[in-house]
Amino acid sequence: MAQAILLQDVEHLGARGQAVDVSPGYLRNYLVPRKLAQPATKGALEEAERRLEAEEKSEREQAERASETAALLSKTVLTIHHRAGEDGKLYGSVTSKEIGEAIRDARGLKVDRRKIKLESPIHATGTYMVEVEVSPGVNASVKTIVAEEK
Repeated sequence: MAQAILLQDVEHLGARGQAVDVSPGYLRNYLVPRKLAQPATKGALEEAERRLEAEEKSEREQAERASETAALLSKTVLTIHHRAGEDGKLYGSVTSKEIGEAIRDARGLKVDRRKIKLESPIHATGTYMVEVEVSPGVNASVKTIVAEEK
């Protein structure tokens, strides 16, 4: 058996960065030509270990930044002024695009409008809690006040 370090996830074999035992022919004829794996030498094993540690550290830092951003957004109160009629109904509506622009103006954070969870555009003045997906699994509720433009 030959040892190989997987460069990508391979079904029924293992995950990326993992060292696995495979037959020499399978490694030479299938895995290496498709750039799915490389032969496991001492240097390659050490490099794979360093790469895995660097990826884990990067993921931890990203998760930490996402939670800090979510905490900052949860403290944010947005006020959006829009033209409205006498009964509080808006001429037009407040969309996720406008909420994203308000977040950028208030906190300097660029939030993709598709990450702002609005069931439907806001059509009336009032106070709304809007969900923003900062990263997968990390959400923040932003208090949004829609007020009549004077």
